Amino acid sequence: MTEKFTPDEKKLVAVGENYKRILDRVRECAVKAGRGENDVRLMCVTKTVEPIYINRVLELGADLIGENRVQEYLGKRDSLKLESVERHLIGHLQTNKVKQIAGEVDMIESVSSLKLAKEISKVSQAKGIISDCLVEVNIGREESKSGIFAEELEELLYEVSLLEGIKIKGLMTIPPICESEAQVRRYFERMYGYFIDIRDKKIHNVDMEILSMGMSGDFEAAVAEGSNIVRVGSAIFGERKYF
Repeated sequence: MTEKFTPDEKKLVAVGENYKRILDRVRECAVKAGRGENDVRLMCVTKTVEPIYINRVLELGADLIGENRVQEYLGKRDSLKLESVERHLIGHLQTNKVKQIAGEVDMIESVSSLKLAKEISKVSQAKGIISDCLVEVNIGREESKSGIFAEELEELLYEVSLLEGIKIKGLMTIPPICESEAQVRRYFERMYGYFIDIRDKKIHNVDMEILSMGMSGDFEAAVAEGSNIVRVGSAIFGERKYF
């Protein structure tokens, strides 16, 4: 018999306060960077977070959530108040899970290979949909992370632009762990350079609208360097509890 989940009332209050505080900081950073306060979107990352806490931020106006794992999202979806809420898959996506998630989220942020893009294209065409996606760039060339290397980005985009059923809307990255803000800002600055360069090329079927970078520990630096989606989890919901 499954033990009944009991929500933590103090955590519910803290989650609400955290969300409002982070949202204010994102807006302040956007204005400081010379943009409008609503030009940078706050994504609430909900990995391992129980639905009651997710619904708390949705009640407060959060309109963008990100999940890392296909099965976890599908398992929680029916318990979430998702009216007018945009949903992104931000974790590594295996090709054998594409059938389950294509059409179930508004965007797949983690296209990391031509093989995966082709599978998304095939499944999306079979379902009669167009899947909006971001290409994940491994900006730090880390073996432990997915994503393509920057020097492969342009070639991949040209190849994906020929596929049907998939639309590239921008780029996503996770920089290496850095010892200083100056170091992480250099990665973000480089990523913004790729974003602008690709946008200026005006590749068919590739819209450079979204640059998704920055998480709980570095979103302020990311906004300063051009990010327009920041993905924040632990700073809102607390440290993750893995299960």
